[in-house]
Amino acid sequence: MALTKVTRSGLTDNSVNAAKIEDGTVVDADITPGTLTVAKLASTLDLSSKTVTLPNTSVTNGMLAGSIANAKLANSSITINGAATALGGSVSAGSIAWQSVITSNTTMVAGRGYFVNTTSGAISMTLPSGGTAGDTIAIKDYAGTFGSNKLTILRNGHKIQGVANDGLIGTARASLVLVYIDATKGWLYTNESNVADLQLTQFTEATGGTVATSGDFKIHSFTGDGNFVVGQIGIAAGGSGGPSNVDYLVLAGGGGGGSGIGGAGGGGAGGYRTTFPSPSCNAGAFPVAVQTYPITVGAGGTWPTPGSPSVFSTITSAGGGSGGGPCGPAGQNGGSGGGGAGTNHNAAGTGNTPPVSPSQGNNGGTATYSQPNTGCTATQTGGGGGGINAVGGSAPGPSPGPKCAGSGGAGIESTITGSGVGRAGGGGGGAADAPGGANNGNRANGGSGGGGNGTDARNAGSAGTANTGGGGGGNGYPNPQGSKAGGKGIVIIRYKFQ
Repeated sequence: MALTKVTRSGLTDNSVNAAKIEDGTVVDADITPGTLTVAKLASTLDLSSKTVTLPNTSVTNGMLAGSIANAKLANSSITINGAATALGGSVSAGSIAWQSVITSNTTMVAGRGYFVNTTSGAISMTLPSGGTAGDTIAIKDYAGTFGSNKLTILRNGHKIQGVANDGLIGTARASLVLVYIDATKGWLYTNESNVADLQLTQFTEATGGTVATSGDFKIHSFTGDGNFVVGQIGIAAGGSGGPSNVDYLVLAGGGGGGSGIGGAGGGGAGGYRTTFPSPSCNAGAFPVAVQTYPITVGAGGTWPTPGSPSVFSTITSAGGGSGGGPCGPAGQNGGSGGGGAGTNHNAAGTGNTPPVSPSQGNNGGTATYSQPNTGCTATQTGGGGGGINAVGGSAPGPSPGPKCAGSGGAGIESTITGSGVGRAGGGGGGAADAPGGANNGNRANGGSGGGGNGTDARNAGSAGTANTGGGGGGNGYPNPQGSKAGGKGIVIIRYKFQ
């Protein structure tokens, strides 16, 4: 039968225990709200096989006692700028740790800022070897001297602004922030202040020799041995190329003119090698690096010695061959060949020896012992020395008249210094009558560009002009006029400096 509800007043405390209640007979509706307190329950309540339904109420902070350990969470750290930081740790997010003032070359660290003082000289700041997206570096001109002493940012294998060039900051009071993004663009400038061009063209800087300027170009002229010292190579904004190259003129010493009784050959011009004018006159054609280049300037030869070579880097120009002497030897080989003598030694020297391309010179002219030209009164005539622009003239020379020996081969007017200077002309040949005859010797002109004149007993021959590499004039008759030396060589280097 149905159980009649028992009111609380009809029961004494503790009179109803679990054993007196049939399983499943007490439901929510049988208990008046608020009447079942903790004191009415046993200290142990076994609900292992029962379902407990809680009210649909949000859990608030007030309901939680104490704290949840970080280790109990699925993600126990956060990542900032590519670095993991444990929850509860300390990190400066989005800020720069500024360092003490920098006065010397320094390798930078991501997350730091640098006040750079270039008062005492230019400074290089090297980017970190590694890079993670978001790495940030700040730089500020401490003393407002970047305009006079530039700051170089060495890329350390990375790109800067997407280009494989070092950065060059040359504006006073400049400040900037670099952020690494990826291997394609590398470090990008995100904040720029008072910066005219963050990739200024860096020009070549060097010392040595006598320095002059012509427009935007600097010219180093070496009239004697020395050193060309490159302290900085140029870098074109936005890419590699032009400003890191130079143009050169390497001119060896001219050969001495032949000497003796009879027709003597003119000396050959010193070897002439140049890149100027290069296909692009603004770029230069010969690459250089930051290093010291020893320079050798060849001396002019005195017969029968050839001129001496001139050297810059891998470029060597051969000395000019001496002219032939009536008693030997014949014209010698060299940068340009010496002219033959008006005797049995009438063979001319071969130019461009050793061979290079483009050619560094030309052959000398041949000579004759018995002059078949009835318009020439001399019987012994020497050939002219070779020049850079022409072979030496062969005997007999022009007729009628006394100019019977060969003229020196033409030189060239070089403008590498900004003005035209004649260089590398061959020496003129000399001529004379047979012994005892009239001295109707020859004064054939040397080639344009420093070659010496030929001679006879009445008119001394001319030496090659100094630092033009011209051949000496042949001294045809007789001693004591002696041999005429070839002109000393020169080395000239030209590059864009602004």
